[in-house]
Amino acid sequence: MTTDTTPLSRLSDAGVAVWLDDLSRDRITTGNLRNLIEAWHVVGVTTNPSIFQAAISKSSLYDDDLRRHAGQGSDADAAVRDLTTDDVRAAADLFAPVAERSDNGDGRVSIEVDPRLAHDTQGTIDQARELWTEVDRPNIFIKIPATKAGLPAITAVIAAGISVNVTLIFSIERYREVMDAYQAGLEQRLAAGESLDGIASVASFFVSRVDSEIDKRLETIGSDEALALRGRAAVANARLAYAAYEDVIAADRWKRLEAAGAQRQRPLWASTSTKNPEYRDTMYVEDLVAPDTVNTMPESTLEATADHGEITGDTIRPNRENAWETLAAIKSVGVDLDDATQVLEDEGVEKFEASWNDLLDSVTAKLEAAK
Repeated sequence: MTTDTTPLSRLSDAGVAVWLDDLSRDRITTGNLRNLIEAWHVVGVTTNPSIFQAAISKSSLYDDDLRRHAGQGSDADAAVRDLTTDDVRAAADLFAPVAERSDNGDGRVSIEVDPRLAHDTQGTIDQARELWTEVDRPNIFIKIPATKAGLPAITAVIAAGISVNVTLIFSIERYREVMDAYQAGLEQRLAAGESLDGIASVASFFVSRVDSEIDKRLETIGSDEALALRGRAAVANARLAYAAYEDVIAADRWKRLEAAGAQRQRPLWASTSTKNPEYRDTMYVEDLVAPDTVNTMPESTLEATADHGEITGDTIRPNRENAWETLAAIKSVGVDLDDATQVLEDEGVEKFEASWNDLLDSVTAKLEAAK
């Protein structure tokens, strides 16, 4: 890693919380995660089923625990739950001072409900409660996907006093529904006479995957006008999501909640590594700078930003009109944005479920080998 983290410092100064989109036992035990906190301006961690699949399948640091589970007759689901909650608990302890300094806004570590529950409202609620209790740290987020079934689960879990990272958001319309679900949960909690202290939420709005899907459709159309729009949809979409966020926090409904102690549900830019090698490897960082946001980066994007990121201040609000024009132009050449974002949501759920199943298969094989 380069040691010049000035661009990351500038990003933090601009109001963007720098989070790492990765977690493994190796990062925790080697001191890597502590170094990122102390020297790289990293103030949070996100995980997902794909990250845990890679971490547990490729490391020997989990072998002793797996042998113990084999001896106890545990199945793969129980073993995976134990391994992942242990890692999240350890990471949350490392971030505890950050959480304290930021009034529990940052210093958060996310753990996701089983992706096979993405379309099961009650199952999501039940497992969110279980994970919150099992990890037993105030500075974690339970990740819940922004599916139609996930929305009422978000409300119920927030009402129960559990902090939530809402994931797999691709469309502005769905993002508005997520913000409504968060506020409804806070309102229910207040109506029950409960405190809002310590409750936080972020809304993970996915970025690079939007360009991947829209670019594919623009290339299929193939006109010069369509091809000229490649690589522009994701940033425009996210910038307009931020406009929707500003609409919500300016409304009377939110002002009443904030006066009662509610924390803002910050937009979090997820999927920030560029998938197309022709694009700048820092574009989803540099082009999405605004106050009250989070950018969660894989290590490669974090390193690229530290090395050559150009952070020049707010790049969202001054470009709002251009964002509207960009999405209007994409629609005008024949791209159905609503269909594209629904495809992305469906594929996102399927990919996480596939990663989770791969992890369970890998752990099952290791449990059998350890008997």
